[in-house]
Amino acid sequence: MKKIVILGGGGFIGGHLAKRLKEEGNHVRICDIKKHEYFFQDEICNEFILGDLTDPKVVDLVIEEGVDEVYQLAADMGGALYIFTGENDANLMHNSATINLNVSRECVKKKVGKVFYSSSACMYPEHNQLDSLNPNCEESSAYPANPDSEYGWEKLFSERVFLAYHRNYGLNVRIARFHNIFGPQGTWKGGREKSPAAMCRKVAEAKDGDIIEVWGNGMQTRSFLYVEECVEAVLRLMSSDFTGPVNIGSEEMVTINQLAGMAIGISEKNLEIKNIDGEEFIQKYGFKCPLGVKGRNSDNNLYREKIGWEVSQSLSIGLKKTYNWIKSQVDHVELNTPWIYESPDGGKTVYKREPGNTERKQIK
Repeated sequence: MKKIVILGGGGFIGGHLAKRLKEEGNHVRICDIKKHEYFFQDEICNEFILGDLTDPKVVDLVIEEGVDEVYQLAADMGGALYIFTGENDANLMHNSATINLNVSRECVKKKVGKVFYSSSACMYPEHNQLDSLNPNCEESSAYPANPDSEYGWEKLFSERVFLAYHRNYGLNVRIARFHNIFGPQGTWKGGREKSPAAMCRKVAEAKDGDIIEVWGNGMQTRSFLYVEECVEAVLRLMSSDFTGPVNIGSEEMVTINQLAGMAIGISEKNLEIKNIDGEEFIQKYGFKCPLGVKGRNSDNNLYREKIGWEVSQSLSIGLKKTYNWIKSQVDHVELNTPWIYESPDGGKTVYKREPGNTERKQIK
């Protein structure tokens, strides 16, 4: 049994990783600023410490001597609306960089056996991702550096921090660059959700015959990796002798409109897609449409060479699982949100939603 610490285990990927490691019989300690929203605590860990990892005292408490593995997934992050508007750049860079500086130093100090750092494909140069049909995300293409967001610059900086501690102090580290990880038990509303969750939510909330909105012209391309595949790839990397950095993602590239179309197909609803960009978007939302790079697709050649593993699930399989879960969340919210009818004379009647929305039961 290994003694494992997962930083950011209250988040989406961290929670799934913690669950897998605990199921395998390890002693799992999680530290995060929030508890997991969808997993019960005893499902994913033996210990949970609620704490802010920007505070070195918290990091000192969480990472003890004798820890076999530390998985560092804690970061200030979110979807395009959070990362690309520019409004969160300072906090995002400060918080994430501070966490990584604290963690790398503490892992050396406490002689941790092995450390995993989760970087991101957002660190790849913007100039290599201008062709939506032929983006270059090979690991060796990272320099000369030119990420398209401060989130990407921080990820690149923190890669270098962990590699510097590896060179100077012998820190046994593994670094992976995640490419758009998605799946159930993750953020699906509120502005920090990723594209697959956003599309599934929009479709799940729509009624037959509705129009769903897709930001941009819909021709920007991405690849998406199901979270269970991501966890498997992380654990295989940790069991190898390869430091990285290495991509963890899918090579199945689709346009954003194709992604939306897949979610619509899964739902079996009759829906139309409306793309919104430019002045129309600004007039509606008050800021420029946050899109990111034109194209991004994982290049898995290095992972295949060093680790010898392939992605086993198609996007459609993972998206169907994700849609079904998000639909259950949408249905739950709708079922527990009362209808309120206001009459012309100012009176108000509150109705409870019944399963299937077939009746309204007056509750006051």
